[in-house]
Amino acid sequence: MKSIPKLSVKLIVFVFFIFITLQSYSQEKINVDDYNAELLISWNKKIMDIAVEEDGLLTLKGLRTAAMLHIAVHDALNSIVSKYSRYSYKGDKTDMANPLAAAVYAAYSVAVKQYPGKQKVFETELNKWLNNLKDEAGINAGKKLGESTASNILTERLDDNWDNKADYTWHPMAPGVYAEFNEHSGTPEGFIFGSGWANVKPFMLPAQDYFRSSPPPEINSNEYTTAFNEVKEVGRFESKSRTADQTHLAMWWKDFVENSHNRLARHLVKKENLNLWDAARTFALLNMAVFDSYICVFNNKFFYNHWRPYTAIRWAANDGNPDTEPDTTWNNLHKHTYAFPSYPSAHGCASASAMLVLANTLGVGDKYNFTMTTEEVDKAGPFTGKIKMNPSTRSFNSFSEAGMEAAMSRVYLGIHFRYDSIEGYKLGEQIGKYANKNFLTSIKPD
Repeated sequence: MKSIPKLSVKLIVFVFFIFITLQSYSQEKINVDDYNAELLISWNKKIMDIAVEEDGLLTLKGLRTAAMLHIAVHDALNSIVSKYSRYSYKGDKTDMANPLAAAVYAAYSVAVKQYPGKQKVFETELNKWLNNLKDEAGINAGKKLGESTASNILTERLDDNWDNKADYTWHPMAPGVYAEFNEHSGTPEGFIFGSGWANVKPFMLPAQDYFRSSPPPEINSNEYTTAFNEVKEVGRFESKSRTADQTHLAMWWKDFVENSHNRLARHLVKKENLNLWDAARTFALLNMAVFDSYICVFNNKFFYNHWRPYTAIRWAANDGNPDTEPDTTWNNLHKHTYAFPSYPSAHGCASASAMLVLANTLGVGDKYNFTMTTEEVDKAGPFTGKIKMNPSTRSFNSFSEAGMEAAMSRVYLGIHFRYDSIEGYKLGEQIGKYANKNFLTSIKPD
């Protein structure tokens, strides 16, 4: 067996040393704290504004797009510097890509695929962040990486059934059974919202029914009677029992969770000066959690098919409970009820999961003082015009306090029983904890 010449051995050792040195240098030269979150804050707002403009967030399109966009950015960044586990991208890690280029191309590639009619808007946003970059090789590598992570998540979600058509069978009128009230929902006769959502593929949960709520109380139970009488009084139009603050919070929380909580996230990401990696994780986990909350809670809603207070109060003479008094002219605070079953509360569920994610990803924990802003909300249901909120802000001492207030706001609005709101909040907590524990988790440095 021939021995390797000493010169060759030295050459191999030298090349290996140079390779390791360059690898080490390229990793060290990227300090994640040198990259702020302004790029992501801007893209997040752009997507949410376009979604509101297109369909008023009455479909899952905007939320789904936001989740995919931020996943693509997250996976791209963590393919350059591995701070958190990637969502699903299995491509090779690279230290040659410019992080800003990778992030902006990932965002652009998802956005333009979902809203092709807004291509010029997205191109302007893309170029805004590319114009000051000088490293051509890094830009090209970033473009390749960003486009790859975007393609990966877009492909994964091709058959997720996000735009499923409603499939619902109406049941005969009976105590506790969801019934149509198109005169109050302002929807066409026979219309029901969201039954298709119950079968959409989640981003994180293994199945739509992964968390199953316990049943609502029996109609002749003390718990039901108490909840019935409460919403009948505090949720009624011009209630004498509802305080001015309860009236304010009931209306103020009407903004859809994906809108209000992304707005809050943009504010807090900037306030806490999160770097680009931390912000990408925050926005990705937040939007996945809200999306999965909607899927899971609507699966529960159509499983239990529970009636709304509007029906229960007006039809109480027929409910078999001697302790519930009917009011056949009863109306709620905003004179509108959404056209889908009541139990559990979707608003309470999505807000609870979102707040848990924010407490985790911002790194501040639950006990944290913050202020949320909502400038305007629907006067009644969708397409009824907007009303200004005065004041436009509400302040909280913890994320859990805010989440619970969001859930309970629906009682004061007159569209949910207390047990709807409490169970929605509990369901959201389960989803938020599951998201925090299992996805985009911190990677311990070697």
